[in-house]
Order: sequence, then structure tokens, then C-alpha cells
Amino acid sequence: MTKKQLVFGCICVAWLLGLTACGGPPKWVSEGSGVMNKDDSKSIYGVGSVIGVKNEPLAWETAENRARAELAKTFRTYTAYLMQDYAASTTAGNFTKSTEEQNVERAIKTFSAVTLNGVRPIDRYKDEDSSTYYVLTKLSFSEMKDALQQAQELDAEVREYVRKNAERTFEKLEKEEAKRAGGL
Repeated sequence: MTKKQLVFGCICVAWLLGLTACGGPPKWVSEGSGVMNKDDSKSIYGVGSVIGVKNEPLAWETAENRARAELAKTFRTYTAYLMQDYAASTTAGNFTKSTEEQNVERAIKTFSAVTLNGVRPIDRYKDEDSSTYYVLTKLSFSEMKDALQQAQELDAEVREYVRKNAERTFEKLEKEEAKRAGGL
């Protein structure tokens, strides 16, 4: 083998290794959900994932639904936060011995309900090593403005239906919170 062939072979191997290193997940997998301005198109993106689902069509659908949910959380999320903190110190007799105890609990519930028209999946990725499915969804601001305009034009009957269902859902959440608070 000539020196020229050896150098060419080394260059080819380095190039192939470079291509292999360029593999892996797309950038949006690690960036996650949020507002981005790509190609002068301001949009909101949602990234959803699922792991451990062997049924591939179900896995893709689940990841897509989770991506839509991530996008919806950008708009409005109701969060209920409860923290309980208990500490006690007990002494008896000659005060040389004491018993200490403490308990800290935290509960967080989130709820998001929004109808988003125009959200669509724009990319998918499967991590073969971990069998994790990822889906990227997008809602452009211009499409969002159109959807909000349409939402404002809902007739009173539809608005009342949405309001009643939202109230019913929040009442359920409040009952759950009351159960939790009552168990102090």
C-alpha cells in the first residue's frame, strides 16, 4: 500500500466516523417544548415521548398526544400546590431524653384544558437503544391568532357549555384537594 493510499484510507475512516458521530437524536429532543422562532416563523412547539410501549403505532400516538399536551400547557395550566410540614419534640421526666419526629409531604396537581386548532406533528424520532419514541408538534403564532379569533366568535351556547364543564372539572379537583386537606 502506498503512502497516498494510506492517507486516503485514513481520511475515509475519519469521515465515516464523523458521520457516525453526527447521528443521534435531533436537537429538538433535548431542547424540549417551548416558543421558538425558526425561519422567521414564530411558533410554539411541544415535545412528547413514551418509553416501554412495544406496540409501535400506539407508541407513536401516545408520544404525539403527549406532545400536544406539552404544547397545551404553554397556554394555561391550573396548578394546585399543597405542602404539609410537621415537627415535634417530646421530653418526659427529667428532660434528659427526648423524642424527635418530623414529616414533610408535598402534593402538586396540574390541570390544563384548551382546544388548539392547527397543532400538527412535524417530526418523529425513535431512540433505538432505549425504545423511546419522540414526536414534535407545532402551532404557529399566525395559526394560533386565527384559532383565537374563531374561539372569540363562538356562540353563547357553546361558551356556556365550556364554562359549565370547566366548573365541573375544577369542582372535582377541589373535592380531591379537600380530601387531602381534611386528612391532616
